[in-house]
Amino acid sequence: MSFVLVATQHFERRAIKFLRKHPDLRSTLRDTLDDLSRDPFQPKLKLHPLAGHLAGIQAVSLTYAYRLTLLLRVTEKEIVLLDIGTHDEVYR
Repeated sequence: MSFVLVATQHFERRAIKFLRKHPDLRSTLRDTLDDLSRDPFQPKLKLHPLAGHLAGIQAVSLTYAYRLTLLLRVTEKEIVLLDIGTHDEVYR
């Protein structure tokens, strides 16, 4: 059950800035993306739906302080990566 990861341009720009500020998290991000593509429902990813103006979007934990937001399209086996950053940055 593998999923295709699709990065939006916004995500790619944010990921470049994020990794410039946090080069120590490069392998953590790579591992998280690998885990997402294998099975986004693994408990360690803490996949959860968002509410309010972000309804329809899910998030996973990169670390305690950082999150990834995404659209999970189970029928197409596709995960669209939307944003990366702190809790406050990605849930604005």
